[in-house]
Amino acid sequence: MILTVTLNAAVDVTYRLDRVTHHGSNRVASVAERAGGKGINVARVLAALGHDAVVTGLAGGATGDALRADLAAAGLRDELVPIAGSTRRTVAVVESTAGDATVYLEPGPVVGADEWSRFTARYRRLLRTARAVVLSGSLPVGVPPDAYGTLVALAADAGVPAVLDAEGPALCAGLAAGPALVKPNVAELAATVGPVSPLAGARRLRAAGARAVVVSLGPGGLLASTPDGDWRARPPEHVRGNPTGAGDSAVAALAAGLVTGSPWPERLARAVALSAATVLAPLAGSFDPADVRRLLPLVRVRPVRPASPPPTAPSSGPQGEPCPS
Repeated sequence: MILTVTLNAAVDVTYRLDRVTHHGSNRVASVAERAGGKGINVARVLAALGHDAVVTGLAGGATGDALRADLAAAGLRDELVPIAGSTRRTVAVVESTAGDATVYLEPGPVVGADEWSRFTARYRRLLRTARAVVLSGSLPVGVPPDAYGTLVALAADAGVPAVLDAEGPALCAGLAAGPALVKPNVAELAATVGPVSPLAGARRLRAAGARAVVVSLGPGGLLASTPDGDWRARPPEHVRGNPTGAGDSAVAALAAGLVTGSPWPERLARAVALSAATVLAPLAGSFDPADVRRLLPLVRVRPVRPASPPPTAPSSGPQGEPCPS
């Protein structure tokens, strides 16, 4: 079983229209809603790939009820902990003419100390049968700022490798506990280590505790820094569509590769193909297997340079956030 954690879950709302008229009225052609948040998207993709995926995290209010109903309809095992606050929504506005999307993120609920305690108790229990855990997304107000450090450490104590997809202080807090993999995008990497090249930034995160780092370059594919070497994986084409959830699909492929032990080039190729197929799909967490089969043999994976020890860990992030050394 692969456990996915979404502490700031959401109901994803997708509006589709031809073109947005700014400062005016817009007629929406279609509306879709589904359970979302990074970890939930990862679980949905893992299940579609044939893996046993379990969803945990926090959910509350009427939006939380809608989220849990959608998980049940999708056949995903729901281990979310109920909270008093209301789960947030996200809104993606997809323009068919531009082939792109604009995303609006609502703030999450306020989480109480007793709610956080109930979650960590459930998390410990679920780790007993997990082969890997994916920790994704932002932290709602009230959750300790070192939450990911605690969760990665608990996973390590249970012998479960952790994949961490976060940014800034939340990511820094998780590094010292030694996650098996960290997966920021370029903007998240810059928010954590400052304005350096993606490879230099990835190596800084490895120096700070991550065993491997995969950086999402958006349409440019993925860059990986691992103990076995550094690679760049490029998609065969620029795909137009809704990029919401594309990074989560990459995380799902990487988590699956971690469990199966596949070679890094193979993991990266599958992650790029699956991410691109997700952009082509109408909703986050969806993909057409035919698109994956078409794209996979066309993904180019090349070594960047021979493996070498990562540099000395940074003492702080760009705004002084502590990155453990």
